[in-house]
Amino acid sequence: MKKLNREFKMRGDIKDRGNIKWQGLMLPEHIEMLREWYEEDHHVPRPDLDEYDLQLIQEELDIALKRKCEVLIETWKDKQISKHRGVIEEIQVARRELVYESPFGTHRLSLDEIVAVMLID
Repeated sequence: MKKLNREFKMRGDIKDRGNIKWQGLMLPEHIEMLREWYEEDHHVPRPDLDEYDLQLIQEELDIALKRKCEVLIETWKDKQISKHRGVIEEIQVARRELVYESPFGTHRLSLDEIVAVMLID
């Protein structure tokens, strides 16, 4: 009678244990370093915006605020690009915040985090 091992997987013509064979060789420090290394691969450097880009962002925000149309806003925070979609309600210059309304409620964004604005009609 043939003994079956649940850990073996067939990969082509080869029986393989996958990552299980490496678990005995990996120290917790190594695993933590590998996780940090994988996270660094997903980091996005902050876009370098010049005066022209900042002027375009300001004009798009002003148009969207006056027309009350839907916008797609991209922000950069914690080495990640996030996208926000909604209608701009107000821009608070003193607090450097933008308030927008989405189907999920009212949200606030820092003006310093905004890297792109696109009007959606």
